[in-house]
Amino acid sequence: MGTLSEYVGSGFCEMTSDDGARRHYGPLVSRFDEFDFGILESRVGLIEGLFRRQGITFGVYGEDEGTERTWPLDIVPRIISAEDWDHLERGLAQRVRALNAFLDDIYQGGKEIIRDRVVPRWLVESSSGYLPEATGIPVPQGGRCVISGIDLVRDGEGVYLVLEDNLRVPSGISYVLENRVAMTRVLPKAFSRYRVRPVAHFGVSLLAALRSLAPPGIDDPTVVVLTPGVHNSAYFEHAFLARLMGVELVEGRDLVVDERVVYARTTRGLSRVDVIYRRVGDEFLDPVVFRPDALLGVPGIMSAVRAGNVRMANPVGNGVADDKGVYPYVPTMIDYYLGEKPILAQVTTYLPWEHDELDFIVENLAQLVVKPVGEAGGKGIVFGPNCDEQELSRVAAALRADPRGYIAQDVIQLSTHPTFTGSGLAPRHIDLRPFVLSGPNGIEVVPGGLTRVALREGSLVVNSSQGGGSKDTWVLAD
Repeated sequence: MGTLSEYVGSGFCEMTSDDGARRHYGPLVSRFDEFDFGILESRVGLIEGLFRRQGITFGVYGEDEGTERTWPLDIVPRIISAEDWDHLERGLAQRVRALNAFLDDIYQGGKEIIRDRVVPRWLVESSSGYLPEATGIPVPQGGRCVISGIDLVRDGEGVYLVLEDNLRVPSGISYVLENRVAMTRVLPKAFSRYRVRPVAHFGVSLLAALRSLAPPGIDDPTVVVLTPGVHNSAYFEHAFLARLMGVELVEGRDLVVDERVVYARTTRGLSRVDVIYRRVGDEFLDPVVFRPDALLGVPGIMSAVRAGNVRMANPVGNGVADDKGVYPYVPTMIDYYLGEKPILAQVTTYLPWEHDELDFIVENLAQLVVKPVGEAGGKGIVFGPNCDEQELSRVAAALRADPRGYIAQDVIQLSTHPTFTGSGLAPRHIDLRPFVLSGPNGIEVVPGGLTRVALREGSLVVNSSQGGGSKDTWVLAD
């Protein structure tokens, strides 16, 4: 198998450089060098058994859609130095502040960023995530992005880049917490050699952020988690977070609206609900306002939201800010709203609705990645280098037919990390999804986040729903 000290990375390796293991990986390398293959394999089995017994699962899309699988956690943790994390933390907080300001401006302000021609009106109003129905709905300051998941990658030079923003119902935080519990049980000595910043307080922080949204005059708000139900791919997380916060997990059929107030049905009768952490998509929330065939939401719930009698996290309409077509304008938003330069860079992005750029994209499809602007979870992404001529022609036709529906980006050779493959340690590409909370004490970036790993050799697709795995992310204290 070879030991970690003998490991040779590829591309930009998180653990090694030309001089050997990076300094902050030293204690981990020395601990792993004490393991032979049998010991390492048995501890991998311990993780799998632990997650299987506890029902820690996720849903799979694609050919195996509807399948529930045990959550895949790699045994080699990712370690982020205090210096790197300070940079990321400041950049993420800055970005979320700007996105909050943008959403406030679009839905509660005067759309000043549009009037000043910083962001095109047609681009905002053509976004599938833009909901005119959200205009004027009262939202406390900073309450647009109560919980955000910002996807980061590290390129071949080791530079952190923002890949995309998730501001509607970002998922994955439950696995961050469960990964940490598992790793401290399976690698206790390795973990004890570091001062790792904790993540266990997340439930307390999330509940505080949700309670801070309560309507005026509500001193002890009732919070619930609204789930689409057990068949949703993220149902484990919904139940986990409700249990973590000590609040009720409800489905749409458990709630009723009476005189623009939301109540939960209980064995003791109706109980008022003040704050809803919803994990149901905008279009399914209220059949009166959105899709009339939606069965997952609550008829009339938007009337209660508009009246200010119940608050929702995240509010409806956030999709306009994480539209991939709006993503290229976020650095400009940071300058416009905050008067600051972006701390974190972004991936070079090409816009097909710009005629010159459309021609460039089509001519260079074999070197680019094309993404639908409204999809998430890796759906619909096309990697040009992996396509034959027929597929490239199909993508080119789709771009010309619907240029607003796509963006194109340079292919980033994601950083790699040693990963246990069953036969030994090998480099696999990774990304990082930190989670950002906006609460009563300002913005909090949860240390680390979800490191996702492409388990297939050479693959750049890290999404768990499409065959990816995860790593525990250790952020070191100063």
